[in-house]
Amino acid sequence: MDVSIIIVSFNARADLERCLASLRAAPPSASHEILVVDNASTDGSAGASRAAGVTVIENTTNVGFARANNIGIRASAGTNLLLLNSDTMVPHGAIDRLLAELVRNPNVAVVGPRLVDRDGRAELSFGAMIGPLNELRQKRRARGDVESLTRQRRYPDWVSGACLLVRRADAEAVGLFDERYFMYAEDVDFCAAIRARGRRILFTPDVEITHVRGRSAATAAAATARAYRRSQVAFYEKHHPAWAPLLRLYLRVRGADM
Repeated sequence: MDVSIIIVSFNARADLERCLASLRAAPPSASHEILVVDNASTDGSAGASRAAGVTVIENTTNVGFARANNIGIRASAGTNLLLLNSDTMVPHGAIDRLLAELVRNPNVAVVGPRLVDRDGRAELSFGAMIGPLNELRQKRRARGDVESLTRQRRYPDWVSGACLLVRRADAEAVGLFDERYFMYAEDVDFCAAIRARGRRILFTPDVEITHVRGRSAATAAAATARAYRRSQVAFYEKHHPAWAPLLRLYLRVRGADM
């Protein structure tokens, strides 16, 4: 099988149904399977996914994004893995064009497309390795000319996990996702592990995916904010241990709930 499409979902039934409908309306020509990993949703997402004819894995608790993706990867069979958010919509030919990038570029392990909202406005879905200075630069770039930045083919340090195509061999070589991240930063960490093996990350503007963004997060904003801060601290403890105490102090001073 060419590709396994793995969608992690949590209480985002409407978006999930729309995502699956887009895949059903314009399936890739490559041989594929679709797996939905449901993180104990209470909105009927699992049943709706079964009704759409895809494989469903139901977790009994919300295990987070990284672990749920790992569960899906281990249950899948594709030579390549497309990790796809439930709040995306995939147009005709997009997956096949992403797969073609891997065929053309044997030194590339991960490919990410251009992500746009429903109005066609781009989001900054790639960047440099997370660090004290790079985080500031990324925020400035996000406020800048994202349209032109996302029109250029490039080899960044990471691409967004909202739509990330990776060779199974590369994913397995780094032990899949680090499950200490419940939500956020796991895609940056994953790409860092892959780059550490001498493999490349590719961002291509030639493929566009619609990303509605944040429906699952919107259902629990406070919990989402806490998850982001915990992942940020975990990332610094792993990659920038000297900076981690300063980050913790900064969050305490701000009164951030951990």
